Amino acid sequence: MEHFPPATGPAADDAITAFRERVVDKLTYYVGKDPGHALEHDWFVATALATRDYITRHWMDSTRRTYREGSKRVYYFSLEFLIGRQLFEALGNLGLIETARQALQDLGVDLDRLRKREADPALGNGGLGRLAACYLESMSTMRIPAYGYGIRYDHGIFRQALNDGWQMELPEDWLSSGNPWEFERPEVTYTIGFGGTVEVQENTDGSTKSVWHPADSVKAVAYDTPITGWRGAHVNTLRLWSARAADPLSLEDFNRGDHVGALAERVRMEAISRVLYPSDHTPAGHELRLRQEIFFASASLQDILRRHQSQHGDLLTLPDHVAIQLNDTHPVIAIPELMRLLVDEHGMNWELAWDITRTVFNYTNHTLLPEALEKWSVPLMEGLLPRHMQIIYLINALHLDELRTRGCDDAKLLSTVSLIEENGGRSVRMGNLAFLGSSHVNGVSALHTALMRKTVFKDFESLYPGRIINKTNGITFRRWLYQANPTLTDLIIRAVGPTVLDDESRLHELVPYADDSSFRDRFAAIRRANKVALGRLVADRLKIPLNPDAIFDVHIKRIHEYKRQLLNLLETIALFNEMRAKPTGQWVPRVKIFAGKAAAGYHQAKLIIKLATDVARIVNRDPVVRDRLKVVFLPNYNVSLAESIIPAADLSEQISTAGMEASGTGNMKLALNGALTVGTLDGANIEIREHVGDENMFIFGLLAEEVAERRRAGIDATADIAASPALNQVLEDLEKGIFSPDDRSRYKDLVDGLRHRDFFMVCADFESYRAAQQRIAADYRDPATWWKKAILNTARMGWFSADRAILEYAHQIWDAGPEKG
Repeated sequence: MEHFPPATGPAADDAITAFRERVVDKLTYYVGKDPGHALEHDWFVATALATRDYITRHWMDSTRRTYREGSKRVYYFSLEFLIGRQLFEALGNLGLIETARQALQDLGVDLDRLRKREADPALGNGGLGRLAACYLESMSTMRIPAYGYGIRYDHGIFRQALNDGWQMELPEDWLSSGNPWEFERPEVTYTIGFGGTVEVQENTDGSTKSVWHPADSVKAVAYDTPITGWRGAHVNTLRLWSARAADPLSLEDFNRGDHVGALAERVRMEAISRVLYPSDHTPAGHELRLRQEIFFASASLQDILRRHQSQHGDLLTLPDHVAIQLNDTHPVIAIPELMRLLVDEHGMNWELAWDITRTVFNYTNHTLLPEALEKWSVPLMEGLLPRHMQIIYLINALHLDELRTRGCDDAKLLSTVSLIEENGGRSVRMGNLAFLGSSHVNGVSALHTALMRKTVFKDFESLYPGRIINKTNGITFRRWLYQANPTLTDLIIRAVGPTVLDDESRLHELVPYADDSSFRDRFAAIRRANKVALGRLVADRLKIPLNPDAIFDVHIKRIHEYKRQLLNLLETIALFNEMRAKPTGQWVPRVKIFAGKAAAGYHQAKLIIKLATDVARIVNRDPVVRDRLKVVFLPNYNVSLAESIIPAADLSEQISTAGMEASGTGNMKLALNGALTVGTLDGANIEIREHVGDENMFIFGLLAEEVAERRRAGIDATADIAASPALNQVLEDLEKGIFSPDDRSRYKDLVDGLRHRDFFMVCADFESYRAAQQRIAADYRDPATWWKKAILNTARMGWFSADRAILEYAHQIWDAGPEKG
């Protein structure tokens, strides 16, 4: 393993000089600026390009080694890769942060200011994309040869802005100043077809073959970003596809004077890589999503087959050298696409192609929510992907025939496991296709996997026992501790030694320090400094002053009803009411911090954001509560904002309705940094409790089986509300418009839904949640108790490393081992 440059001495001086000279070279010959006139962004680009040179050397070495050893490659298919800013991740993993800092300081440039000049890549939205990014970095660290495959979105999902508290969606412009980390590969281009017809041709031996004649097509152009592992151990590739029209314009229309119409086809085709998750509330939006999925799946598979044939020749050996992980249902169209490529394009017989397909693919399920288990209408599939629809029909027919030969003649069971849903309009069940076409199917926490077996894949589990396995999520400690919280990292190193940076399990050696009052004081001082820094950010963006001695109570995640930001807001209002009723009470100050985006078409989630801002407006101006309670909603949540919030968090809100959160990774990041969790027994909260200890968390609420029982009995919450005077008062306040004086009826429908359709158990769990919050306040009054728990959270989170998760995938799913150094 490569060692970092020495911190002092001649070798360190040489490293600083070399880095400084490389930056000036890039500034002069690539950016085209004189150092005396360069702007801050110019220096950022030059520094990024200089850093990329160091990465590229490791990248070339890694690629050559993979080819030389004939190693099996892992291909991670994901519609999202939320990689975050790359400068400090790359410098940190190469051990060059202090080298770069000193080199730039010699040039009169501040590295930390340059860090803020980098745009967050708009390549994802939430936990799904961040997990993919963590796993790709961990595969590099663990020396597992891999490619990440996705789409190079021009404008991401959207940039969130607030207009009078309402979410507004604006296009991201992260590429407006270029992307210094990527390499365009115009020579790596593939054609993807849509629509058209399928012709059956007869071969000379009397057999037949299907030939697809697409009506139109688009080009997929590759852009590569090298992803560096810890200490430069290995560098893998993130290959993203950008859509390019076959013809840049219709010259005939242009010359006829229709200058806009001449570009219409180009705009239509290149829309594929414009935006992540285009709204599917229109037929055109629905079709565009399917175009995106086949676009990146087909380009990636064509690329894999080309690489395999170039290196190994025979496609029959594909399973020996290729493992493909499907990150949720979005890439599942790759299963029939690989069948099409093998059978139609490469002349392989069906049975052999299906055996290969089922061997190379593996599928990670991330949610049991119906909207995430995609279904595509049969008419749309037949129109846009006619050959794929034929292949799906045949897979399904052979699948059902096989079950019948095994003695399964239960019509209901056969209907449930069919790839085609016949009720309410025929559609293709992509979750079923994922299961049938994969070697392994995994959940992402112990509870989630158990629920998969009992619910959405219950019948498949009975037919194919053992195919479902669990792989609890993990996070990369390099970004979420070492980079995000360097002062805490330094404290940990001073306590247990620097080898903890290479072995997260050594965090457990911090456990005795939880009883050391001096260590607790230093731990608390670091947290307070991080809170002061976050307070400056909030004051700058929202003009709201924060009290750093208050509990920083953090709820940062995608806005969704099952994640229950609404429950948090209702308890916040109840606390506000109590403080106003007892203004001289000994209240523990509290800062409620919310951040997250709502899907563009998700009205209820947007209403919850509006409620958060309405509550903030009333609470933050109240002369009675003053700085004892503040509420902030930070817009445009992304990786960089998370890196500012997480090190400052005292309390981690993980309060999803039990049984609905697959795993979560925010819970891991916050606990790793010493935030205490208030949460339900849902997702990975259960495993965090097993490692951290029940006494070091605040667990509340119904269990998953109790939620299911309540739903079977009915979801009217009248009795729950009657039993809670505090909740009843909060709901009455909302109905009366106390928090929406400009529109007193704004929340009437929301309250009516809570009273009579409490599907997400907000009212059912309110009193239990409120009691947990009261326990939290009591513990915070006792610093020794609070900081002991915080330190034990950090100390016991080593198991949740993405490195552990990746090794489990490698050994138990992919059959892929680390390369030799």
